[in-house]
Amino acid sequence: MSEITNFRGEAVSAEAEASGEAAVKALIMRVGERVRKARELKGIPRRVLSEASGVSPRYLALLEAGEGNISIGLLQRVADALGHRIEWLLGEDDPWTSEALRVADLFRSATAETRRKVMDLLAPQTEASLRRQRIALIGLRGAGKSTLGMLAGRALGVPFVELNREIEEHAGMPVNEVMAFFGQEGYRRLEAQALTRVIATHESVILAVAGGIVSEPDVFKTLLSRFHTIWIKATPAEHMARVREQGDMRPMANNPEAMDQLKFILTSREALYEQARAKLDTSGRTVEESLGDLVAMIRERGFLE
Repeated sequence: MSEITNFRGEAVSAEAEASGEAAVKALIMRVGERVRKARELKGIPRRVLSEASGVSPRYLALLEAGEGNISIGLLQRVADALGHRIEWLLGEDDPWTSEALRVADLFRSATAETRRKVMDLLAPQTEASLRRQRIALIGLRGAGKSTLGMLAGRALGVPFVELNREIEEHAGMPVNEVMAFFGQEGYRRLEAQALTRVIATHESVILAVAGGIVSEPDVFKTLLSRFHTIWIKATPAEHMARVREQGDMRPMANNPEAMDQLKFILTSREALYEQARAKLDTSGRTVEESLGDLVAMIRERGFLE
């Protein structure tokens, strides 16, 4: 078997050298054919492609004929001028029949939101990995979310975050002022942003959210997918009594129909709250008893594992 020396001074067989040359020739032919076909399909004259890419018409003619050993740099210019990635010209798969290359082109031109959805579909994460060790307590005001969340966080060694406090810190004003300045829509926007920040900064956390968060479909969907959700519930009477014990008279002030309204809100949101992964009824239970129930539930369900 005859041998020759390559540019690194290594001995290679003549047959291997010939095979390598044939592969290079095949690549040049393939690239030339793809450049020509892409140019013709787009209706671009060779002169126009030359001006757009900075590659001379003569060189393009040689390239399309499979005779031009074009440099990578010039080939990148041609690919850019044609609106294709350089891999599209170099790959072995036929770009006009390859679904993978077609999808790659579509992905490249898609919006960031579409790309995210595609990645979620192609490489879905498990529910456990999405939720990690994050727990969210949902339910109406007065259920005990903040009190139980703070105490459970201490007992389990997990940070506790109240979403409204997160909103206040970011906005630089109390929630009631946020509502006054920005309205319900502005508050909901800040709420969504605050939830995103909590997800980004906490892999392990107990979060207490406002009762109305379930009324925002996209935000609630995020909450359900990124947290182990627990519905903290109580009877309407206990909801009202606890709020009043906290010194908040707004539910009853000059509103004789407050209890009927509270019952209506509970009824209208019940189907949404039921989507939580677990529920804890604090009716007739002391704080200590409810805390014990909550900690036991978190451990038994493996929400922090």
